[in-house]
Amino acid sequence: MIRRRFTGLLIAVAFAAVASAESRIPNPESRDDGTVSHALSRLTFGARPGEVDRVRSMGLAAWIDQQLHPSRIDDRAADAMVPVLDSPPGAADPKELRRFARRQVETLASGKLLRAMYSERQLQEVLVDFWFNHFNVYAGKGRTAIYLPEYERDVIRPHVFDRFRDLLEADAKSPAMLFYLDNWMSAAPDRDSGFGIRDPKVRRRQRIPNRESRIPATLQPKKRARGLNENYGRELLELHTLGVDGGYTQKDVVEVARAFTGWTIDRDGRFRFVAALHDSAEKIVLGHTIKAGGGMDDGEKVLDIVASHPATAHHVAFELAQRLVADDPPPALVDRAAARFRDTHGDLREVVKTIVTSPEFLAASARDAKFKTPFELVVSAVRTTGAEVSDARAFVQTLQQLGEPLYMC
Repeated sequence: MIRRRFTGLLIAVAFAAVASAESRIPNPESRDDGTVSHALSRLTFGARPGEVDRVRSMGLAAWIDQQLHPSRIDDRAADAMVPVLDSPPGAADPKELRRFARRQVETLASGKLLRAMYSERQLQEVLVDFWFNHFNVYAGKGRTAIYLPEYERDVIRPHVFDRFRDLLEADAKSPAMLFYLDNWMSAAPDRDSGFGIRDPKVRRRQRIPNRESRIPATLQPKKRARGLNENYGRELLELHTLGVDGGYTQKDVVEVARAFTGWTIDRDGRFRFVAALHDSAEKIVLGHTIKAGGGMDDGEKVLDIVASHPATAHHVAFELAQRLVADDPPPALVDRAAARFRDTHGDLREVVKTIVTSPEFLAASARDAKFKTPFELVVSAVRTTGAEVSDARAFVQTLQQLGEPLYMC
């Protein structure tokens, strides 16, 4: 009897503790300075002088809703601060191209810093940084730096509140990603990816366009690796979608790589599908059969399969919660965010909204629970002090010294 009473007492105490903890979770409508400061620390790159008062006056819920819809926010002042990029040199001199690439990266990095410091669309900038890291490309590899402006401007930025499937396709077709992961060189194993083709389905006189002619001679590798390249297939499954524990196999990697053969870059630096380089045979990806003869649609079907996979919903939800809430995010929050991903067919705005309006996001345990990267530290210092910066090149160099060279990690 005593043991039962003691057990009952423990249960009562436990329930009381949980109820007490829940009662301390701030309401999203809260105008408490601590709650507002916490939200600003996660959804912006740092609160500027007077910003806590401004958000408190507006109401935290209204401010979050506004940030979730950046098109409603006038950001022309920040746009005007971003430095203009130079045009690529007409000549193909290797030294000049390398100098241009260095200038390009420095100018892009300066623009990224200035947007993070002064944009009114702060949540958008936080998510542009997040998704660029998710779909990372390394500017130090070949022509990647030349493709970077379009990559961030046309692939990442417009899709941070879009459907994940749209973002995934834009990334798969981007010259920056195609070049960085070498998919632009990937061809069916039975195809001659250099000068011609021996394929019974192709007329004897028909030839695959020589890809060497589409790439400046000075940038062509001395020895071109021919055949299937698995880099993008592996990255797509391991990092971009399902995650390392997402249940795919090496066979899936190969099948995905086969589906994306022929996805390449034309001489003007734009996406192009070359059917003569494509592996047209049947493929089986994650248990789904892709019939022979699909052409470019093979890759599109792969994107459909991985974008709708439950492991992708969990992987994306986990990483967003990790960025916005805690390095080890609450499993229940991740599960709800993943469910929202599935229910909305990958609507990223809805997934982010689920996270940033959750009790876990506002909980006391989430406050001061994350360290800042050098980039976040530098930007937040400028925002917190209200400093005026018109030329961010010195900060670009500072980040290099701190071990986070922008676009070069």
